[in-house]
Amino acid sequence: MTVEQILTGRDNFSYLIYSEGEKEAALVDPGFSAAGSLKRLSDLGLDLSYIINTHHHADHTAANDSVKKLFSPQILAHELDAPKIKGGADVTLQDGQILNIGDVEIKIIHTPGHTRGGICLLVDDKFLLTGDTLFIGDCGRVDLPDGSCEVMYASINDKIKTLPDHLIVYPGHDYGDKPFDTLGNQKMVSKVMLASSLEEFCGIP
Repeated sequence: MTVEQILTGRDNFSYLIYSEGEKEAALVDPGFSAAGSLKRLSDLGLDLSYIINTHHHADHTAANDSVKKLFSPQILAHELDAPKIKGGADVTLQDGQILNIGDVEIKIIHTPGHTRGGICLLVDDKFLLTGDTLFIGDCGRVDLPDGSCEVMYASINDKIKTLPDHLIVYPGHDYGDKPFDTLGNQKMVSKVMLASSLEEFCGIP
């Protein structure tokens, strides 16, 4: 099983998830341009079965249509964000749902706060793709439409903090001092994970 982190644009991350030795793959958040991801798919000879959007914002979803024309994958998004994605989604996702890419298992974790239908992806109990819910050292904005500081605080504390420390956090943007980190280390150093109260969390600049 492989998860490849691909920088797209200035600071967005896309991810390819595939099982080594099998042809099936999923692309997470194509971004505005999926050129790098498409090259990797071609280089590896992979068939793209799914596009998975972690949330509806255009910097993560704009290239959905262009990729779909080339590979005809199904577009997947949480049921609350799917209607806001240009072109919509073929399949809507719910919290706790399991997807399989070959022998790779992906669990959907609903983590609203940045958007109402934001999700994280738990891949084979090894990797946590966090979209714009959790960055390295920070979290996604909560002051945009559909955002909520209170809801984000609950998502981080009730959904993410309860996950095991060994997971590798793969965020949706390259905003931190490194492109990825263990969840255990982020629990010890991230200001948003160290906040001990809602008031403290919502007061973080």
